Amino acid sequence: MLLVDSAMYFQITVRYGGRYQRYHTFGVEAKDAATALRLGAEQMPPEISAEADLVEVRVAVDPEQRTYLADEA
Repeated sequence: MLLVDSAMYFQITVRYGGRYQRYHTFGVEAKDAATALRLGAEQMPPEISAEADLVEVRVAVDPEQRTYLADEA
């Protein structure tokens, strides 16, 4: 079992708009994915919440820490 003492930064992506799909992306800081999902629901703009059909929560990778294929060669 992994215990996390500090908060992590999560990226939330919401797909909305029915036939003409659009995406709204924003970030939240939370201790885990479940908390990030709850915070994301609270912060979702009300004008898109009725049209949302997919919500993705993922740990946001710090671009400075990201590994690229060219770095491995």
